[in-house]
Amino acid sequence: MKLVYISLGFLSISIGAVGAFIPVLPTTPLLLLGSFFLAKGSDRFSTWFRSTKLYKNNLEDFEKKRSMTLKTKILLSTLSSSMIWLSIFTVEKPWLKVMLITVDVFKHYYFIFRIKTEKGDD
Repeated sequence: MKLVYISLGFLSISIGAVGAFIPVLPTTPLLLLGSFFLAKGSDRFSTWFRSTKLYKNNLEDFEKKRSMTLKTKILLSTLSSSMIWLSIFTVEKPWLKVMLITVDVFKHYYFIFRIKTEKGDD
């Protein structure tokens, strides 16, 4: 099972790293998922990932404080909503449109009520 966790961890991190350069892919959730899988699969790989620049630039503050600045929340929410709504307007299946709208509504709920807003240099 550890091999599965490690494989899923590296897969998630790889896709998340690509997402750092391509706005359509959600970087932070994929890196969080990768971090979770590596922590389940291997202490050595988990420690390695936490020492990388990718982790420190994208996850370290969020994972330690479980909070974001208002500026970061607005930026991430706006970017992800624009990608979701672009998808909503391009898909033809009504059930898929409903699913995407549901994801966007849940994302806003999560950002507003589940992630603390910290004071920062907004």
